[in-house]
Amino acid sequence: MIDTTRFSLADFMKSEDKNIMELAKEFWEYKEDYMRRRHYQYRRVSITGSGPTMKIIDHYTGEIREMINLASNDYLNLTKHPRTIKAGIEAVKKYGTGAGSVPLLGGTLDIHVELEKKIAKFKGCEDALIYTSGYGSNLGTISAILHEKDVAILDMYVHASIIDGCRNTNVEFFRHNNMDSLEKVLKKVKDKYNTKLVIVDGVYSMDGDIAPLDQIVEIAHAYGAFVMVDEAHATGVIGKNGRGTPEHCNVEGKVDIVAGTLSKALGAVGGFIATNKELVNYLHFYSRAYMFSTAPTPQATASLIEALNVIEEEPELRQRLWDNIRYFRENLLKLGFNIGNQQTAIFPIIIGDDYKVKEMCRELHEAGIYVNPVFYPAVPRRLSRIRISLTAGHTKEHLDRTLDVLEHLGKKYGII
Repeated sequence: MIDTTRFSLADFMKSEDKNIMELAKEFWEYKEDYMRRRHYQYRRVSITGSGPTMKIIDHYTGEIREMINLASNDYLNLTKHPRTIKAGIEAVKKYGTGAGSVPLLGGTLDIHVELEKKIAKFKGCEDALIYTSGYGSNLGTISAILHEKDVAILDMYVHASIIDGCRNTNVEFFRHNNMDSLEKVLKKVKDKYNTKLVIVDGVYSMDGDIAPLDQIVEIAHAYGAFVMVDEAHATGVIGKNGRGTPEHCNVEGKVDIVAGTLSKALGAVGGFIATNKELVNYLHFYSRAYMFSTAPTPQATASLIEALNVIEEEPELRQRLWDNIRYFRENLLKLGFNIGNQQTAIFPIIIGDDYKVKEMCRELHEAGIYVNPVFYPAVPRRLSRIRISLTAGHTKEHLDRTLDVLEHLGKKYGII
C-alpha cells in the first residue's frame, strides 16, 4: 500500500516508465491509504442537493448525516430558489429535456437568445454567447482567438481552464495582482505578437481576493493589449448590483472580453462570453467547444434567466451574503487565523502543512462541517489550506458552530 504521507497528487500525473493502467492502479492504492486514514474528503455524496446544510452519505460509516455545507459555490442559494425552480419546470414542459442539436445548426432556442441578450446587458457588453460549461467557455474562446503568433499574458493564479485554453499559443505570466510585474511583461511582448490578451480572474477561487481590474485595463490598453476577465466567482457577489468585477472597479464597458460560469451564484450550469458583436459572431463559427457541443438544456437556460432577474430584484440576498462574509472574517481574524488577502465569500484558512490540513478536515467532517482541503500541487506546500465558502443562507448559528470547531482545532494543531 502506498503511504499518502510520502506522496502527493503530483506524483501520479505522469510517469516515465509506467503505462496509464499501471499508474491508475498505483493511484488506487494511494486512494485506499487516504480512506484508511479518513483523509479522503472528495466526492461525498449528497442526497439533498446544494444548500447551507445538506445530507450526505458518510464515506466511512455509510450513515446519512446532515452537515453544515461550507464547500458550495451556490453563493445566493439560487439552486433552490422557488422562482428558478418554477422557471426550469415550465421550460421542461414546453421544450423537453434537451435542445436536440448543437447551437450553430438546429439547437438554438428562443430562450438561449433571451439568456444571451440578458447576460450581455447585465455585463455591459454588446452581445454574448452561452456554453454548456464554464470550463468550455474559457477553453473554447481562448483556443479560438489565440494562435502561434499571439500571446496570452496571465496572472499566475488564473483558473486551470484559462491555462488549458492557451496550449496552442504563447504564454507569459505576471505575479499575482502585481501591476509592476504586468507592465514589465507587456513591455517585453509589446512588438512581438499580433494579438496580446491579458487574462485574469475577477475573484480568485483559492484566495478570495479581487483583481484590480481598473489598473489592469489602463495598463493593458496603454500597451495595445486586450483584457479578458473570468467572472466565475464575481458574478452576483461583488459590485453594487452584483454585476461583478467591472462594476466593482468602475470599468463596465471597458473590458474587452467578460467570461464566466453560470454554475456558481447563478445556481445552474454553463458558461458565457460577453464582448462585442463582431467577436461573438466569430466565436459562433470558430469556437470548437461551442460548435461541437449540444446547446444548453431548456431547464438550465430558463432557470438562469430567472436567476438574473432574482439578482436584480432581490438585492437582500446579496446583503445577507455580505453580512455573513463580514461576520465570519472579523471572527476568524480575532481568533488569529491567516486568511491571506481574502475579500469575498471564499475564505482560505492557510495552514502551510499538508498533513495538518488533512487531519483538521477529518475532524471537521466528524464534527458535521463540510469544507474542502487544498494542498500541493493545487497550491504551494507552504500555502496548503482549508477552503471555506459562505452563502446567503448560512445562519449565525452555522457560522458560530464552525468558528467554535475551528478555534478548537486551530489550538490543537498549533495554528493559532
